[in-house]
Amino acid sequence: MRVSYFGHSCFCAWVGDKAILFDPFVTGNPLASGVDVDGIQADLIFVSHGHADHISDCARIAARTGAKVVTNWEIAQWLNANGVANTHGMNIGGEWDFGFARVKAVSAIHSSSLPDGTYGGNPMGFAVKSAEKSFYYSGDTALTMDMQLVTAFVKPDFLLFPIGDNFTMGYEDAVRAAHLISSRMVVGLHYGTFPSIEIDTEAAKRHFERNGLDLLLPGIGSTIDI
Repeated sequence: MRVSYFGHSCFCAWVGDKAILFDPFVTGNPLASGVDVDGIQADLIFVSHGHADHISDCARIAARTGAKVVTNWEIAQWLNANGVANTHGMNIGGEWDFGFARVKAVSAIHSSSLPDGTYGGNPMGFAVKSAEKSFYYSGDTALTMDMQLVTAFVKPDFLLFPIGDNFTMGYEDAVRAAHLISSRMVVGLHYGTFPSIEIDTEAAKRHFERNGLDLLLPGIGSTIDI
């Protein structure tokens, strides 16, 4: 499976020729200044919660691509009121078959409010099952024992976890989370963008290696094969 990384927690997973984009935040990220937001493809856009560093480019990309935005009910309603008509609201525990992928919304321990201060509902992560590969994107979250429940839906081939600490798990808890799910490969997200989430990436890689895990840290604007 190809995964394109656009900085912070924004990435695109490709299922065949279908592009599944997550948490589009590009134009407000100084580290992603080399990424052309108007060149990003999307057939589905998933938004894990309402914070600006996860949703700020959602409407722009949705309008250009015609992609359906999948998120919680409150954010879907907010997007509808702000000109994004093509949405699919979900809530934690629900599943939906989008044709090329079946997705389950799972819990995330975080907060959620929209850029204008509107209530953003419950934050969530997404477990994605496809004929190509399957993965679990946790969204912004603390370590939680609920992560073990993901494997009742799918055994992920790889995981996408925040590792920047302060607002989310740090890399030590990301290792614990990977062990809970018994998955070896982790793509690290949500680190380095702001001073409060800067980490020692070499120390993080060593910590994963010591624990028998692989930590992938793709460059912003790059595409990797998993």
